[in-house]
Amino acid sequence: MMRFGTALTVTVTGSSHGPSVGAVVEGIPAGTPIRVEEVQQALDRRSPVGRSLATKRQEPDRLVVQSGIRDGKATGDAIVALVENQDVRRGPYEELVDVPRPGHADFPARMRWGSARDLSGGGIFSGRMTIGLVIAGALVQGLLEPKGIDTVAFTRSIGPVDVADAALDLPLQELRRISRGNEVGAPEDTAAERMRGAIEEARRNGDSLGGVIEARVEGLPPGVGEPFFDSVESVLSHAYFSIPAVKGVEFGAGFRAARMRGSEHNDPFVLKEGVVRTRSNHSGGILGGLTTGMPVVARLAVKPTSSIAQEQDSVSLSRKEPVRLMVKGRHDPCIVPRAVPVVENFTAFVVADLLTRGRFL
Repeated sequence: MMRFGTALTVTVTGSSHGPSVGAVVEGIPAGTPIRVEEVQQALDRRSPVGRSLATKRQEPDRLVVQSGIRDGKATGDAIVALVENQDVRRGPYEELVDVPRPGHADFPARMRWGSARDLSGGGIFSGRMTIGLVIAGALVQGLLEPKGIDTVAFTRSIGPVDVADAALDLPLQELRRISRGNEVGAPEDTAAERMRGAIEEARRNGDSLGGVIEARVEGLPPGVGEPFFDSVESVLSHAYFSIPAVKGVEFGAGFRAARMRGSEHNDPFVLKEGVVRTRSNHSGGILGGLTTGMPVVARLAVKPTSSIAQEQDSVSLSRKEPVRLMVKGRHDPCIVPRAVPVVENFTAFVVADLLTRGRFL
């Protein structure tokens, strides 16, 4: 079931080398402003076109809205929005029906569905399916903006290169401006150049890199979330682990909290202009699964791109014998930069769903 959400839902449609990919988004109230050009801009940020560090698969990703929007507003019906797949090459994937690629979903997918499943370009497991997540998040901005809720994501690290801690103290608007000004999506120009060099070196070696993406949400009122199984962390983690290549998620201090004392990790409450806030934000803006009014802060670990230009060990599923496999096709040496707008927009969608469930919207 490729459907996510409760009050607002998104159903991801299509496959990597099928006719199209996209989303069916339901639950956006009639009359909600929808700026289609901004949805296209969000897709452009994810597209490989014009990126020197991305795959050579050149897809313009032009948005086609089939229903649910009229005269710049949601009609209240399901919004069906698609992007055609135009630069498709099935040839490099023919061998993979019998020989699974290391690091990909080929093997478990074949074991579950057999050889009839279309896994060209990764099929439904492809990163191209995240187009639907970008569309869904961009569509709900008309719900979030009037409430002053803002979401941004950026590259925190790629391979061994980290953004300096001082750069992370900038206001949200500055983090957005700087990170969108370079191809790797980092909020620090010096780190961005080093990241670019690391990616280029990995590509020259026929290899790939992973990294960490950070997402922040500001403007949320206290009390958003549903305790226990649908806590803010639970729902966001569910969403994040649905993004291909995400292998870890943490909030606030995250795994560092395991090495801290309670006196260090607790965030003291203070009054700022008559509003309750916390002096620090080790909790990542969430306590008991509910928002505190502080910024929600999450970090996602993204694995290195699985398709690399090096021979690797695999097996022939039909012959039951070991083989050496060289993955062909066009692939990103690092998917982190193109995943940043995916994380940003899908975070916005999850937040809008939680707000709607809690009747904050």
